[in-house]
Amino acid sequence: MPIQFIRSSLFASPKNLLRTLFRVTKLRSLAMGSYTASSQSSKLFFRQLFEKESSTYTYLLADVSHPDKPALLIDPVDKTVDRDLSLVKELGLKLIYALNTHVHADHITGTGLIKTKSPGVKSIISKASGSKADILVEPGDKVSFGDLFLEVRATPGHTSGCVTYVTGDGPDQPQPRMAFTGDALLIRGCGRTDFQGGSSLQLYKSVHSQIFTLPKDTLIYPAHDYKGFSVSTVEEEMLYNPRLTKNQEAFKGIMENLNLAYPKMMGIAVPANMVCGLQDTTS
Repeated sequence: MPIQFIRSSLFASPKNLLRTLFRVTKLRSLAMGSYTASSQSSKLFFRQLFEKESSTYTYLLADVSHPDKPALLIDPVDKTVDRDLSLVKELGLKLIYALNTHVHADHITGTGLIKTKSPGVKSIISKASGSKADILVEPGDKVSFGDLFLEVRATPGHTSGCVTYVTGDGPDQPQPRMAFTGDALLIRGCGRTDFQGGSSLQLYKSVHSQIFTLPKDTLIYPAHDYKGFSVSTVEEEMLYNPRLTKNQEAFKGIMENLNLAYPKMMGIAVPANMVCGLQDTTS
């Protein structure tokens, strides 16, 4: 909002002044990263959850305007399954899907454990991941929950099977849109590209063609954060991401010189996550 408009509104009627103050508060919240689609949609319930050991975000979404209040979880972690299912129950939601953005290497997904505790829940992952799940999605597919849906976008590069789930585009869908980017795009960063079929060239192209082409106010919700950030926007990352604002060659150079140790859980997590996180508990 232009400063001139704010000043002139101070001399307007009380009703207009209240309206102006609301708009200023809204803009300030956007700048702080705290204004989410849940606060402007009567349909969408949204909650961001955190698992501190692997710094993983799990996202709970539900269509609360639907009689069944159908819900889904994105990137659940095995260690916090009881917490997540307890929250779903407390809120009177009906969990129908547990989705993964990719085959994680730093923690075991909670999708398999969720299925044992809530047998009606279906697990979802991309077909390109090569892993097992009840539903294998491909680019362009829609994951519907009530009258809302997530669009599947292929964003390989961190792994060959990475996808980004984006809330639907339409007047009956939440605005601004929300992109659950997994490890493809992090806040002021991106996932590494040195294992699990990773490719810096592929990741660069994925982000620029599938995420940065979304509306600039699209909210970015990654699978991890290690610096205390919880949300960003497409516009912010296009302007300030220290890796993906570089040209393709410079990005490749950055990714080839990260010199990161492999995740401690990788030897356990990847095999388990290839089978929906299910493990043999009898051995």
